[in-house]
Formats: sequence, C-alpha cells, structure tokens
Amino acid sequence: MIRKLIIALVIIISANMFFSCAGGSDKKEKAQEDELMLPDSLKGDAPLKLSEEIIGDVIQNISSPVEMANLIKSTGVDFSQQILNNPENISNYSTSFKRALNLGVYSADLGYINSYDKSNIVVSYLLAVKSLADGIRVGQFFDFEGLKRMATNSSNLDSLMQISVTSFNQMDSYLRNQNRSNVSALIITGAWVEGLYIASDVIEKTNDEELISRLGEQKEIVDILYIILKNYEQNNNFKELISYIEDLKKLYKNVKITREVGEPKTIEQDGMLVIVQDEISHVEVSPEDLGTIIEKIKDIRSYIVS
Repeated sequence: MIRKLIIALVIIISANMFFSCAGGSDKKEKAQEDELMLPDSLKGDAPLKLSEEIIGDVIQNISSPVEMANLIKSTGVDFSQQILNNPENISNYSTSFKRALNLGVYSADLGYINSYDKSNIVVSYLLAVKSLADGIRVGQFFDFEGLKRMATNSSNLDSLMQISVTSFNQMDSYLRNQNRSNVSALIITGAWVEGLYIASDVIEKTNDEELISRLGEQKEIVDILYIILKNYEQNNNFKELISYIEDLKKLYKNVKITREVGEPKTIEQDGMLVIVQDEISHVEVSPEDLGTIIEKIKDIRSYIVS
C-alpha cells in the first residue's frame, strides 16, 4: 500500500510540474504566511489538490499519537513531563505555520499524557491545543469547556481522548475540504515528529527492540511526507521544513525493510466480518544509523517547537 501511495504521489506531482508555468516570486514572508489561511484557489501559485484517498492513506499509515504512546508505555519507562512541549510555549508561536506544526505536537503530547493517565496536566495541554486551533481558525472543532470537565476525572480519560481524536479528524477533513491541505500537512508532520521524538528518548533509555523497529519503519513514511511537503515549497517556511525532512530521508537510506505474508485473520469492519491478510515487517538498522536518525529527529523537533 505504501509503495503504491508513493508512486501515485510522484505521478501526480510530476504531471503538475509539467503543466504549470515556472515563474519567480518575490513574495514577502508575511504574504507567504498569510497564504496558509487562504484556500489554494486564491493563491498565486496554487499547488495541486491532493485527493482525499491519498491524504487518508497517509494518515492511516502514520502511527497515531495514542498508538505510539501506548507502545512507549509498554516498555515500562516512567512518564516524563520534561520531554513534552511546555504549554507555556504557545506564546512563541505567532505565525500560522508554527501554530499548525505545534498543534500537531501537542496532539501527540496529549496521546502520551493519556496513556499514563496524567489527568493533573491534561487541561493545560487542552488549552494549548484550543489556543493554537483558534489561531488557525479551526477552534470550532474543540469544545474546550466540555473537554475540561472530562479531564478533571481520570476515569474519563479514554472518552476524552476519543473525543479529541474525533475533533482532530473533523478538523482535518474541514481543512482539506476548504483547500487548506497545506495546514493539514503541517499538523500531521508536527504530530509525527513529536511521536518519534518521544520514542527516540525512550529508545536511548531502554534500547527497546520493538520501538527501534517502529522507528525504522518510518523510512516509508518520511518518503511520503517529503513528497507532500514538496508540494508547498513555494512558501519559504515550507522550504526550511522540507530541508530538514530531506536530511532525515537521506539518513534512512541504509535502513532495510522486508515483509512476509502472515496468517489471514478475521476482523470486524463497519459491522461486518472481513478477512484481511496480515503482513509481518522485518527492519534492519545499524546502531550507527539509528544514532544519526535519532539526532536528526531531535534537530527537527527543536526547529518546530522553538
């Protein structure tokens, strides 16, 4: 599925480059920043519109913050608030670009907090999410007062997280329907990087093989994100982010991923029992490559949250 997705993205973007006119642009950074708030149809050099199917496949293939957080907790490592992005940092994010990226970061932090049942700090992170969402005009998808009431009771944290995930999905669909898929791409990137950043910290403490394997599997995801972000490189902010992701992509070149077909299994989907073919991944990554990948993830995360 991931290989087919990469091929589809390459074909679409190549066609777009062929039919579009190359032209220089001396837009000021402020003008480029404002473009994040506009639909693609109102931009001077509108990028191609990625299909719902492609974006949906990207989201499905990126580990959710909750999934990654639960995997981290299973290692037995204690909760560490120090590794998270401090909610007080939201005052530093004065541009739509940074707000979108860090909205993704805080969503991953919420997944980590939820997995450890830390109800005492949930509210401050929910407030950060609401503030950043308001800043990019998608705050209507977060009922902060309702979420705040649920957060005061640890027994409600699972429901709280489910509602939060639903809110993010609705927000993502809205952004894409409004032709603001660039903002959606930034949110996804921020959540992805933060999940890997937290996982990297745990790997350095535990050398957990499952987490190392999950980190290695991101070789395919970074290829997809790079292609999507390149779609918006006419914006100077995106150019810098793309440069970081490209560096990470290069560091993954020696990681080897092989797959074998597993036993078919029956699952419930849309109220029906369906048979799906399971697939087992084998990841090979040397300690040296793992170290350089982790350091680059730290660099990207520092760039995002600074």
